[in-house]
Amino acid sequence: MPEPLEALARALALLGIRGTGLVITALAKGPADLHLIQERVPGLSDGLLIRRLREMTALGLVARTDHPGTSTPTVYTLAAHGKALLIPLAALTVWAQDHLPAKASQATRPQIWN
Repeated sequence: MPEPLEALARALALLGIRGTGLVITALAKGPADLHLIQERVPGLSDGLLIRRLREMTALGLVARTDHPGTSTPTVYTLAAHGKALLIPLAALTVWAQDHLPAKASQATRPQIWN
């Protein structure tokens, strides 16, 4: 497979992981602890959110800062690679608003929450 297609496949695989794009978008609003991210992205369990944050931190998309002994012991922010992902996510959002019906039937709706 040509490198551009391989790169696209990697990007789509990353965004296909439940919650990844939503967490990136939530952190675009600013630094947040676990509870604030959950408020920004309702519907993600604690375990799922923690797994996504660990994975995205390992990939260099998210930065984690620990503040022991404070009311917010761990704060997450977008790293440079995560910020760079905001442009294609915004374009994808506009495309979806223009081309995917909001009230898709159950048969045609993508299953992003499975």
